[in-house]
Amino acid sequence: MKSHGYRDIPALTAEHATRKALIRERLDEFARVPPADHFYELVYCLLTPQSSAVHAANAVRAMQDADVFGTGTDPAAIISRKKAYIRFHNTKARRILEARENFPLIAAQIASGASGRTLRDWLVANVQGLGWKEASHFLRNIGFRNLAILDRHILRNLQVHGVIRSTAETLTAKRYLAIERAFERFATAVEIPMDELDLLFWSRETGTILK
Repeated sequence: MKSHGYRDIPALTAEHATRKALIRERLDEFARVPPADHFYELVYCLLTPQSSAVHAANAVRAMQDADVFGTGTDPAAIISRKKAYIRFHNTKARRILEARENFPLIAAQIASGASGRTLRDWLVANVQGLGWKEASHFLRNIGFRNLAILDRHILRNLQVHGVIRSTAETLTAKRYLAIERAFERFATAVEIPMDELDLLFWSRETGTILK
């Protein structure tokens, strides 16, 4: 294996070895998410930016209990509750309503057989509130592979291992895709799939293998 200037690789591979069974189990769970739940996976990814992942998960469970997708219930009241509080909840509620209205088209795109990267391009262009990170997150959560979810946790760990020189608060599309390519090269070099590295870095930061 060539080093490419990467750092702390023996420690990384040892850490992966201790967690890979749980990580692979989580990825298998994503692959088994039924199409009936895809709307709520999309909602989760619309909610997480600038908000707690725990609150987003609580909000999604409450929306499922209320059958927001089937009944037409407005999600605004749900995501303003204390235990499911989402920042910018009025804006995000509007985005959820728009996604619900357009979900037949979104579902058709998912079922089309298109690649994950083609679908991501389409989602970024057509779903309000989904940037590159959120679209990648959504697709990973319904079973698509090899898409980088470049949040601050992942960027910080890529910097630690010498994959990138610095992190940034915001990423242009060009910069996002450039980092994704660098992440892929790193994954190939260390012989750990990028999806597994993503969850490994998340568990390193949060202590759990989250969605």
